[in-house]
Amino acid sequence: MKLKFKTQVYQTHAVESVVDCFAGQPLLDGLTYRIDPGQQTQASAFDDEGFKNADLALSEAQVLENIQTVQRRQNLPASTSLTEFTTYDTKGNRGPVKAAYKKDALAATRIHLDVEMETGTGKTYCYIKTIFEMNKRFGWSKFIIMVPSIAIREGVLKSLQITAEHFTEGYSKKARFFIYNSKRLHELESFSSDAGINVMVMNIQAFNARGADNRRIYDELDDFQSRRPIDVIAANRPILILDEPQKMEGSATMEALPRFKPLMILRYSATHRTHHNRIHRLDALDAYNQKLVKKIAVRGIQTRGLAGTNAYLYLEGIDISRQAPVARIELEVKLKSGQIKRQLRRLQFRDDLFAESGELDQYRDGFTISQIDATNDTVEFTNGVVLKAGEASGDVSEHDIRRIQIRETIKAHLDREKQLFAQGIKVLSLVFIDEVAKYRDYGQPDEQGEYARIFENEYELLKNEYLSELVIDNEAYRKYLGGIAPADTHNGYFSIDKKTSRLKDPVVGARSVDSDDVDAYDLILKDKERLLSFEEPTRFIFSHSALREGWDNPNVFIMCMLKHSDNTISRRQEVGRGLRLSVNQHGDRMDNPAVVHDINVLTVIASESYKDFVAGLQHEISETLSARPRQATAGFFTGKLLHTEHGQVEVNADMGSGIEFYLVQNGYVDRQKNIVDKYHEAKATGLLAELPDDLKPYAEQVFALIDTVFSEGQLPKIEDGRKPKTNPLNANFDKKEFQALWQLINRKAVYRVDFSSDELVRKCIAALDKELRVTPLQYTVQKGIQKDGLTDDQLRGGDGFEVEETATEYGDSIHSRVRYDLLGKVAENAHLTRATAANILRGIQSAVFDQFRQNPEHFIAEASRLITEQKAAMVIERLAYDEVEERYDVDIFTANQTGQDFSRATEKLKNHVYDYAITDSDVERRFVKELDVSSEVVVYAKLPRGFLIPTPVGDYNPDWAISFRAGSVKHIYFVAETKGSMSSMKLREIEKTKIECARRFFHEISQQVTDEKVKYDVVTDYGTLMDVVSSIT
Repeated sequence: MKLKFKTQVYQTHAVESVVDCFAGQPLLDGLTYRIDPGQQTQASAFDDEGFKNADLALSEAQVLENIQTVQRRQNLPASTSLTEFTTYDTKGNRGPVKAAYKKDALAATRIHLDVEMETGTGKTYCYIKTIFEMNKRFGWSKFIIMVPSIAIREGVLKSLQITAEHFTEGYSKKARFFIYNSKRLHELESFSSDAGINVMVMNIQAFNARGADNRRIYDELDDFQSRRPIDVIAANRPILILDEPQKMEGSATMEALPRFKPLMILRYSATHRTHHNRIHRLDALDAYNQKLVKKIAVRGIQTRGLAGTNAYLYLEGIDISRQAPVARIELEVKLKSGQIKRQLRRLQFRDDLFAESGELDQYRDGFTISQIDATNDTVEFTNGVVLKAGEASGDVSEHDIRRIQIRETIKAHLDREKQLFAQGIKVLSLVFIDEVAKYRDYGQPDEQGEYARIFENEYELLKNEYLSELVIDNEAYRKYLGGIAPADTHNGYFSIDKKTSRLKDPVVGARSVDSDDVDAYDLILKDKERLLSFEEPTRFIFSHSALREGWDNPNVFIMCMLKHSDNTISRRQEVGRGLRLSVNQHGDRMDNPAVVHDINVLTVIASESYKDFVAGLQHEISETLSARPRQATAGFFTGKLLHTEHGQVEVNADMGSGIEFYLVQNGYVDRQKNIVDKYHEAKATGLLAELPDDLKPYAEQVFALIDTVFSEGQLPKIEDGRKPKTNPLNANFDKKEFQALWQLINRKAVYRVDFSSDELVRKCIAALDKELRVTPLQYTVQKGIQKDGLTDDQLRGGDGFEVEETATEYGDSIHSRVRYDLLGKVAENAHLTRATAANILRGIQSAVFDQFRQNPEHFIAEASRLITEQKAAMVIERLAYDEVEERYDVDIFTANQTGQDFSRATEKLKNHVYDYAITDSDVERRFVKELDVSSEVVVYAKLPRGFLIPTPVGDYNPDWAISFRAGSVKHIYFVAETKGSMSSMKLREIEKTKIECARRFFHEISQQVTDEKVKYDVVTDYGTLMDVVSSIT
């Protein structure tokens, strides 16, 4: 299996952010120079000529101006100079860097750029693509990627290998890459003499350590014609790319950088410690909100003593069944042999633990189940004891906690695997331990360590339980699960002793938490693709925690830390190993925005409580977001750019004040102008107050700008991994009324849009003639005089002058020195060819076109907006759906069903196809309540997330399918979308487009049947639904 790569917009933005900093640099192929041949007895003509990077042709002022343009484009703080570097002091406050750091950095180069990218978003891919783009635009061809550890070095090499074909397709050339090795110096000759793209990967120990091998880079070497390797490297004026630079800020590294004579230094990290010129930001919040990484869920484990008893109990979780909820409780049980063993039992309301345990005394007093609450995941006993899911009580040892963690890992794995198997996604679980002996014990006859033995026992029990409960029609997964033996499904990745071929603990340096074992990383990376295949039985991977940096397999869905907690590794670093989006058996990334966070959930099995783990992780994420602004003030908003479909709009002082006033007026900020939860709650439910009229045209962009201000309410929602449960289908699903509706709507289709450019030109000309009105440029001239009796406060506040006279004048700007590419800008903004844009502008009335003179920027923005609107309207008008043979299978209701969060569940329902409905809002909850008691409704379903209708603006998932009683309404079969408000202002433009496309889809599939047709509409409540289904149209 080969991983596939595709061009993604967010990664392209990261690349553009770097290359645009050098706009105006001419394209120059590598400049030739004579390579120092050293002291050779026989000079070779081949070695005489080298190719180095051309020098920067731009002045520092030009580079700074480019950097500021890039920063403004992303609303990042603008650099005031190229050499203003800041870092954190010992108290965590940001201030200037130390003089020695700045001296070394500027001795290396004047150009330092920072790119911030969250772990798992393809940071390595981005800087490799940047290498190709820099070569294409400017001709630069010599690059060095510096990394802080062996693990990252091996990972970068693997990335260069697996992306080579992808970049060859895009750029029609290959890069030559190698790892620097002081014993293979002939590669440096090729690095210098080759005219193509050359990439050298080196870890900092190759030049900043004191060992003899590490110092060879600075020595005149006999086997290198008495030359110093560093001089040969420096002659190329390489571009340095630093991966994880915060780990490479020691004095030895910084002092060495000038010796490479780099043209520039680019730094890539998710957590920069020192800030230089930050030109791109994709932080933890951006990555989560844009759905570029997995969602995180946590299964915590908590121990506590119960007053008055030492009874051992562990509540693993609560399952929903067709009858009553079932509690999975581990307790001590007396076997027939008299042995006491801890066993997991599935217990129901009124079950007595005293009887279940074989009448053990510790369960005698009141341990009869009095309530099982699936919503809050608790079990209550008649003696008043309440146990929460993930809670262990009584005599709980370290061994017990580890056994519980292993079982939770297996259970979480099987839950996820059952959901994803039919979609062709292999699920992997990664277990980090601190001692090889816990996994592989060579003193035992079977060489199994404690954890391997526990794993196989628990896996066999859970596998049999799942096989007994899997629905009969899920034959493929039953066969897969039943066909893998427990001993074959786990494997260990550790260091290997070369003499004995036995696994061993990796060697870790005194100041390090990561190992430098190249062979161990080779094995991990070599097996990366193989582990993604269903043909490879390994699904559970045990590895040493010191090798964690080597693991970035995209299909790690479960992560367990069977190790003592240590402060050197943060929770964020731990979960970072599993954040990449998964791939299927074809190597395709599972990143469809409609279902990305249903599929991609990383479950962490923690050895602490859910609450403690989440609090700690969110605190760590919050600390890394320190560069984000915290106050939503007019001063912050003013000067920012809003990127609209019709071009950029700068927020002026009046608009900035308007945004601040809007937030204050609606209680969305506190007195310190920090954004409060009320804002985020209103946004999530679609109930945000309307913006002032002047800001309404930019509503989406204004809210996006507000969201760049950090608040606690924005932090990624980390779910409780025990909350999701399977929602069982009931007999309503098999009713003939629902099956008839399902047969009508389960069509798959592709869309096409047919319209001619001529028709678009005609409609745009008519719209522009009718609606294009431009405000002339207005100049206000104010005459003022200094006040008498000035005070110090007046001067400080800028109130030292008073206005005596104001005059307003209008003028043309066509004669200004600014040149406007009218045709190019309109074509770019409206996504048209220049020819089509020219035909439109040529056709409008001369009086309308003459407005361009009065205010070119406004003319371009308004013309672009009107053309885009006409184009969007025509897309809907001319949209057609062609049905394909493939249909949606009933599997999307059962086998592929994602776990449901029952904290949002309704009461048990009588007419729904599931026993419960999981609602997303109060609007949906009220809607379900009325649907379920309606005498007109026979059966209804909340449509699964996997039921998608393709549209030009992304896949669309309708909310409800409803079958009415024949004769009670006009439209028996109905598909509904529930919205809290029908005001078009409150529905985002994309949502409106998707809804219009859905209308077209259901209209077209209804045309193909002669009997009952399917009606689709948007409703706000049950009353409006009945109005629609009862109407004649």
